[in-house]
Amino acid sequence: MRTVHQSTTFVVTRFKRSSISSTLASSPLSPLSTEEGSALSVPTVRGECLLKYQLRPRREWQRDSIITCNPEEFIAEALELPNFQESVQEYRKSAQDIPAPAEKRSNYPEIIFLGTGSAIPMKIRNVSSTLVNISPEKSLLLDCGEGTFGQLCRHYGEQVDQILGNLVAVFVSHLHADHHTGLLNILLQRERALASLGKPFLPLLVVAPTQLRPWLHQYHNQCQEVLHHISMIPAKCLSQGAKVSDPVVERLIRSLLKTCDLEEFQTCLVRHCKHAFGCALVHTSGWKVVYSGDTMPCEALVQMGKDATLLIHEATLEDGLEEEAIEKTHSTTSQAIGVGMRMNAEFIMLNHFSQRYAKIPLFSPDFNEKVGIAFDHMKVCFGDFPTVPKLIPPLKALFAGDIEEMEERRERRELRLVRAALLSQEQAGSPEVREPQQKRAHMDGPQSPQSKKVKAQ
Repeated sequence: MRTVHQSTTFVVTRFKRSSISSTLASSPLSPLSTEEGSALSVPTVRGECLLKYQLRPRREWQRDSIITCNPEEFIAEALELPNFQESVQEYRKSAQDIPAPAEKRSNYPEIIFLGTGSAIPMKIRNVSSTLVNISPEKSLLLDCGEGTFGQLCRHYGEQVDQILGNLVAVFVSHLHADHHTGLLNILLQRERALASLGKPFLPLLVVAPTQLRPWLHQYHNQCQEVLHHISMIPAKCLSQGAKVSDPVVERLIRSLLKTCDLEEFQTCLVRHCKHAFGCALVHTSGWKVVYSGDTMPCEALVQMGKDATLLIHEATLEDGLEEEAIEKTHSTTSQAIGVGMRMNAEFIMLNHFSQRYAKIPLFSPDFNEKVGIAFDHMKVCFGDFPTVPKLIPPLKALFAGDIEEMEERRERRELRLVRAALLSQEQAGSPEVREPQQKRAHMDGPQSPQSKKVKAQ
């Protein structure tokens, strides 16, 4: 039985390969999108969104449904919006009037937001991931949600291997899927990139809750060997006052600081799920970047991030949804800004928006010249701080329709709450409700301790 099964499998495999080879070999392929397969010498075609292959009546690639992006069309459409051109001109004039200080003109560190949405990937905002290019040769990731590698490809194109080759560390704030499931593909693609660049392979330093280990071990044992890709530093070992007794972890921490040219890499527990961390990066040149991860307003984060150059803080929900924010252990926009103000941060970038605000969040009255909002593929350097807040008027003009719709939705929600409160007051104060309650209380009379006990049982 075993011999028959093996030979049958071989025949089927050989048939599949030969049929695929003949099918693809006879199909018309674009010279711009084909390359020879190294293993089977079979031509391959790069996948595109809505690319189709027709088998009958004629074998051919069908590209008529592929969506092409023409930036000129988007620009022309935006210029027709009311007040947009005027707000852009006003922004240009004001931006020219603010020269960046000499110490802020450096291109590094460079912050690139790869994912600024929460929970699930959407077409406008991917889930959490932020690339910090510390220098032209070194970079690290703050969280690594699903699709992070794809976002790197979209942002850097053919230069993506160079970026992966520069990647030396990843910080995983907590174990919700939208913050860490992109890690596995980053590990595999990084190994491939290092080989293509001719660079020596070194494990990636991963700062994460220790609870990430079982997930990695299970994937390693059940799916694919990945543990050799990682040198893990427990996030709790980088918190203030933590005592590290493991010499291996001590060595990895020293390597992290030296490789990234950091004076300090500090973590703290934040108010989200169990084992959720924020972090602060202090560079030897003096700048300080603080990342909140997911959290409600957190005093420990405020203390760790005192006098930060940049605070990247989640702002999942709009003002007025404080109760929902507490239920989901997230922050509203004003709460996030308040954390930055108490921290005395030089600048605050808000991200991790609920996908209900996919295009743009609702602006609160607390927005000021020290606050900006992040978009996927947005690149920010310290010298951009004075100009980023001035983008808000053009953004409001560009997304005026979406903002109006969200404000109407908020007004309807507030009206429902008012009606519910009035209804509950009427029910509590109406004679029809009050009289039966009083009658029941009179009939029951005072209960003895023994009767209360029997009733409770």
